[in-house]
Amino acid sequence: MQARHFAGHRVWLRFDDGIEGEIDLSAELEGEVFEPLRDPVFFSKFTVEDTLTWPNGADFAPEFLHELVVVARRGRAS
Repeated sequence: MQARHFAGHRVWLRFDDGIEGEIDLSAELEGEVFEPLRDPVFFSKFTVEDTLTWPNGADFAPEFLHELVVVARRGRAS
């Protein structure tokens, strides 16, 4: 996986299967572990391992991120 941060809570992702696109994760930042990510500066501090991870231990399942990109691409194609 490759990733780049855009403004706010938007990221561009590219997966090993070639799927790529930009998504906004602001609606997904629910719960205690994700609360620090609501700060866009902290959000931008993610690293890429098998998925996006943050210094406080927050992460998203890579399958979930992949599905968000697929859905976003479908929405743009309509």
